[in-house]
Amino acid sequence: MFEFGRDLRKLFERARESDDLGWLELVAANLVETEARSLSIDAGRVSCAKPFDGWMRASTLWREHARRTGFRTSLDRAAGSASDAGRHASTPDQRAAAALEALELRLLTFDLFGGPERLRTAEIDLSGIEPQRQPTRAWAGSLKGRLTARQARLNGDPAALRDAAAVLDDAVAHSRGLSRTMVSDLRLERAALSLEIGLMHRDVALLDRAGRDLRAMVEDAAPEQRPLTRARALTLAAAGLSALATLAGDDGAVLNGRALFDAAADQFTPDHSPLDWVAIQLARAEDGHTALSVMIQSEALTLESGLILGALARERRTSIEVALAEATRDIQGLATLAVMIKARLLHPSIAPIDWAGEQIGLIRIARARARLTGVEPAAIGLMAAEAALTAREQGAILLAEKAESAVLEQHASA
Repeated sequence: MFEFGRDLRKLFERARESDDLGWLELVAANLVETEARSLSIDAGRVSCAKPFDGWMRASTLWREHARRTGFRTSLDRAAGSASDAGRHASTPDQRAAAALEALELRLLTFDLFGGPERLRTAEIDLSGIEPQRQPTRAWAGSLKGRLTARQARLNGDPAALRDAAAVLDDAVAHSRGLSRTMVSDLRLERAALSLEIGLMHRDVALLDRAGRDLRAMVEDAAPEQRPLTRARALTLAAAGLSALATLAGDDGAVLNGRALFDAAADQFTPDHSPLDWVAIQLARAEDGHTALSVMIQSEALTLESGLILGALARERRTSIEVALAEATRDIQGLATLAVMIKARLLHPSIAPIDWAGEQIGLIRIARARARLTGVEPAAIGLMAAEAALTAREQGAILLAEKAESAVLEQHASA
């Protein structure tokens, strides 16, 4: 990618004047942080000619850094910058834009750490925002679509999911004035929801549309210009193809799905966007072909307390270690794993999402020991149910589904 030097400085100088922040995809997370810090300093100077624009840009860059790293400090700095932008707003539309930036942060915080109450508050706040100009109205429509999709996923009602898809369709149709990056995010959201509904109902039309949208995004996002957008679209396409292949029992399609995952992982390095890299590895891990070393690295990149991807990475790493110990009949190794997890559970400030992930690990250890010793563990179903309930209450749907599958596995083995 880029290193500090003349070309990078020229890139930043040109990019400061651009409304589209797609150029950020070309620089690593540490450089995004450096530029965000620089913009914050410039916006806070008394001599700053356009403090509103400066603080808005700083908030956007801090938000992008948080999206890639999961750092709470970056979210806090983004929130502070959005607040400063609101204080320097001089028109109704600028005040609306600052409020929309604050809502973007709330949605990102939910994506990273869960908390359904954030979505409820965002819905109330969004209803009170009155954009004046077309780009700001399109931004509000985009937020409404993405917010509705998240609420529908939490609800789990098929009708709510289809209603959310219609809201996203409307947001895409009225996206004129949005930056290319914002349109890409909106289209990815729509494709993901279409894929989810299509798989749920075996709806060929929706699956075809999701496939067409993702193929168009991959073709539009050149690897030398938009590597992260391209990787996100490839990952979603790979996940969809793998799910369809599993349903159909098509080994050839399974291999094609793995090839798409490999292509997504090849778009950038782990330090470029740690969370994107971890998300790809977790998606690849679903077919059981991810090395333990990869999951250890993924866990090391997601150590922030309460981070959903972090809990998923720890759960997957534990699952691999349990499988290895069981394969070698290492009962002592399983006991050591259990001790390590219980020590983490004793931490006084453990986040609910982390607690749920660790419980799933204990369940997998207990079941492996039962298969090796023939002694069935007690209360394992209750443990899984409580882990699933906790994860779902926090909005961590994937984690909840893993806990629920553990319940089903236990019943099947009983």
